[in-house]
Amino acid sequence: MKKDDCPVVVICGASAGVGRATAHAFAAAGYAVGLLARSEEGLAAATSELEAYDVPTLAISADIADANALALALAAQRFEAELGPIDVWVKSAMVTVFAAIEQLTPEEIRRVTEVTYLGAVHGTLAALPLMRARNRGVIIQVGSALAYRAIPLQSAYCAAKFALRGFTDSLRCELIHQGSKVKVCMVQLPAINTPQFEWARNKLGQRVQPVPPIHDPGVAARAILSVASAPPRELWVGLPTIKAILGNQFFPGLLDRLLARRAWQDQLSEGQPETAGDNLLESVDGLHEVQGRFTRRSRGHALALSSARVTALLGTCAVLLVLLLI
Repeated sequence: MKKDDCPVVVICGASAGVGRATAHAFAAAGYAVGLLARSEEGLAAATSELEAYDVPTLAISADIADANALALALAAQRFEAELGPIDVWVKSAMVTVFAAIEQLTPEEIRRVTEVTYLGAVHGTLAALPLMRARNRGVIIQVGSALAYRAIPLQSAYCAAKFALRGFTDSLRCELIHQGSKVKVCMVQLPAINTPQFEWARNKLGQRVQPVPPIHDPGVAARAILSVASAPPRELWVGLPTIKAILGNQFFPGLLDRLLARRAWQDQLSEGQPETAGDNLLESVDGLHEVQGRFTRRSRGHALALSSARVTALLGTCAVLLVLLLI
């Protein structure tokens, strides 16, 4: 049911983790919420939770990795017909495989790429024509510090995030060239406590975890909501993200060695991995929650700075250093 005064957001990957937390954040802010994910069970649970906010919601089950562009376009049109014009499109869906490169199969690499990268492309292609027609709207791509600084044991995921950053930069340039008022923003996240570490495909023989420090999904959700009204080029969330991006720009070789020594073990946790299946090809029912198992270790707040602000701060520091040396 439409409410004329409600802006509309569509969230891809809304059944769990960051996507589901983001649905709560937008609903609390008064948005009508479109939820898109594979799992009908997860979507039903998320929809039930959003009833508390008294905003219109619509859940559609779809695999955004599906190259059938018509299916996703029809989903976008249905969101508009039942909720209203889409103001914000958020792509959060992802999958990963924890494995050394020699353990990966071409099929696994392709699937991670299809969901994590091409899923964002497909969503953009579905939302962009609708936004262009009105000459307004915001497309938010949920990225990661790993879109700038790759780590061991998640090569396919890191590569997909790198690709998404390249696609987003190209799209931004084209929109500027065309004088379009449609905006695009990439939100680069730190390690987040989501269920992915329980249902990701894992070939390491041990349970896995995010590289500490770990943050609550609410941190990501608030950051994503904050850019919807006035999107910067990029938003870097968490001091670990800022340090990783800047460190890779200035000291990539040093980070190669540092991550080789630390990031491998930091992603391993005690215990044997789950044997009930993984979500690489199909959704896994029973695990669709906002948070993962690291709640006690998760931080509820994080510094968030736009890339432009970080650049300005670095420039100011450089000028002050020069003045001190003169």
